[in-house]
Amino acid sequence: MLLGHEQIYHPEYSIIEKAYIALFGMPIVGLRIRARNVFSLIPRHRQYQRILDAGSGPGVFSFELGRRFPEARILGIDIRKEAIEASKHIANKIKSVNVEFRQVSIEELDERDTFNLILCVDILEHIEDDLKALHALYDALSPGGILILHVPALYRRYPAWKKSLNFDVETHVRTGYEPDEIKEKVKNVGFLIRESGFTYGFWETLSNNLSYMITRARKRNKFLYSLAFPILNLISLLGTRARPENLGAGVFVVGEKG
Repeated sequence: MLLGHEQIYHPEYSIIEKAYIALFGMPIVGLRIRARNVFSLIPRHRQYQRILDAGSGPGVFSFELGRRFPEARILGIDIRKEAIEASKHIANKIKSVNVEFRQVSIEELDERDTFNLILCVDILEHIEDDLKALHALYDALSPGGILILHVPALYRRYPAWKKSLNFDVETHVRTGYEPDEIKEKVKNVGFLIRESGFTYGFWETLSNNLSYMITRARKRNKFLYSLAFPILNLISLLGTRARPENLGAGVFVVGEKG
């Protein structure tokens, strides 16, 4: 099934938008790139009973987790009431039995030793006290649990070759992170680092840069973007799950609670 296909039931999308999603899945190039990277990082030899999508937004990752791990219980949390209400509406429409949603900030999450797996994808850059959020995620994991963390890198190649600060997004409180910086924060709250590195290789970055030129990360020029998305997504697929050594537009950390 196409990533985000269930968004055809999103209560705020128009009939045309829903038809487009039915054809292509969720049409956000950066989201598709992050999904391919993040889901490839989940250790496959483990059993997961409880999974947290920390910062679930429209629920795309939460529902995908529900499909990939049908025996697990998935909780998606988000601070925005409208996002949670839309996700609950979608869950009801698709009769999801293992995915639920709750309105709460990561920093105020009060579960302890609960989840075997936590995904936190491009959320920390929105949170002023990111260390408090990381502490809450650590506390919420069960011993031996896995955190898959993804954040924007501080720098990226833009438009193609020049090293520049990453994109300016309205709701970010920081542009991004240097790899050593985010690894140090993760280690300081108690995680053991299993793996880390850059995401977004040349082709993924190029397609994402072209996407940004159209939308400016503010959902502008929707018609033009709808025409460009299939091509941009194909370009990104040329570099699927690249792990650039020196510079990529995203940074991932896989941590384990000891």
